[in-house]
Amino acid sequence: MHPAPSIIVFTTLSGIGFGLMAWLGLGLGPDGFWFALLACGLALGFASIGLFASLWHLGNPQRAWRALSQWRSSWLSREGVASIVTLTVFGLYALLWVFFGVRTPWLGIPAAVLAVVCVVCTSMIYGCLKSVPRWSKPPTSPLFVALGLAGGALTLAALAPISGPAGGVPFWVATVMILVATAMWLVWSTKARETRLDADGSSPETAIGLPHLGRVRLLEAPHTAPNYLMREMVFQIGRKRAEALRKLALALGFAVPLVLCAIALAVPAAWPLLLLAVPVHLAGVAASRWLFFAEAQHVVGLYYGQRA
Repeated sequence: MHPAPSIIVFTTLSGIGFGLMAWLGLGLGPDGFWFALLACGLALGFASIGLFASLWHLGNPQRAWRALSQWRSSWLSREGVASIVTLTVFGLYALLWVFFGVRTPWLGIPAAVLAVVCVVCTSMIYGCLKSVPRWSKPPTSPLFVALGLAGGALTLAALAPISGPAGGVPFWVATVMILVATAMWLVWSTKARETRLDADGSSPETAIGLPHLGRVRLLEAPHTAPNYLMREMVFQIGRKRAEALRKLALALGFAVPLVLCAIALAVPAAWPLLLLAVPVHLAGVAASRWLFFAEAQHVVGLYYGQRA
């Protein structure tokens, strides 16, 4: 699948934004004004930028509102509705906290739950596609949730000491969630690499409806020039490039932030290192998202000679 930059920005930033909302809604972090202002601002900013980025991928962004009407059957529509509700609830929670110093659980906890629901809806946009076995077979939703909560916890830990001594709780939460996200990413990657294009029984033979005739081969290309399907659905990535990006994603997205969290736990005065860990983690997640799309094989590729 073609890794469109708008979708990578959308899934990366909205994930960390809603992840931060979840932790803030649960009451983690100090109550200071500057922390509230920065943390809530970043949570709303990340999520909003990510959602607006998703509009770039639409042919007619001005008609995006129509997608909200299909919430009964479309995960894309459900994600849109859930995002609007979440931003509204968390926005009220943030206003009361920043301007009145009040953190209300009756708004915070629903906002946290809704934030996780948003990430699940985003993951199911891809996880529900049986035509892409690498997305529908492995545990895609847990991966999205784990990455979102890890990024949110890392941002929380980086901002918490701004309002004074934050204790070890944010650092511990960030460390544990990075470990969980690392394990989830490794499990998903292993499962995805083992999931073949024929995981649901699809093959070039079934694609043309003649499986009883035996193995078929492509005599001529379906088109004399590349078309939309070939650009978007039959995207090819070199093995060496994929391996290099996989190592980069593992190093930036998980290893480096984990080391910096460990240093912050051992030496609390070194917490400014976590301010560096957040953009490094985002870069690693963006690399893993690029691979998420670039390595996915759509069954339409069977018409163009692809095999498992």
